Amino acid sequence: MYVANSKRLTRSGARKMMDTATQAAEQAGVAIAVAIADSGGHLIMLERMDGGRFHTVHSSTTKAVCAASNKRPTTAKGAAGQDLDTSHAIGLALAAGPERWTAMEGGYPIIIDGECIGGIGVSGGDWSFDDRVAREAVEAIGAHWKIDA
Repeated sequence: MYVANSKRLTRSGARKMMDTATQAAEQAGVAIAVAIADSGGHLIMLERMDGGRFHTVHSSTTKAVCAASNKRPTTAKGAAGQDLDTSHAIGLALAAGPERWTAMEGGYPIIIDGECIGGIGVSGGDWSFDDRVAREAVEAIGAHWKIDA
C-alpha cells in the first residue's frame, strides 16, 4: 500500500491540553511554558505564562519534540530506553541536535489508538511538577502516553 491513514492532533485538542497545563500551574503558583508539537515535531501551540523565564520556551519545545520523536516520556534514558550517564546524555543531545533531544523530565508523547500524534513539553517548575502537569494534560483529552496503553 502506498498511502496510510493517520490521526492528527487538532487545535482544539492542543488548546484543551494547554488550558489543563496552565490552569494547574496557576493553581500551584508556578509560571511555566508549554509547547505542543505534532507527530513530526512541528509546533502547534506554545505559551509562556506571565512571569515565566524565557529559557523555558526552548526547554518546553525540546521536551515536546523529543517525546513525539521517541514516542515515550523524556527522561535520562536514551532513545532505546537505556540508562545514560551525563556524558552520553550530552552526546545524544549534540548528535540529535539540542533542539531535538533532552534528558529533562516534563515531555510526554500523545498516543491515540496506539499511534503517536504529537508531544507536549512543560518547563518552569521542578522536574516532578513539569512531569506531572504534562502527563495530566495528555490525559485531559483522553489520550495515553504509552504505546501499549
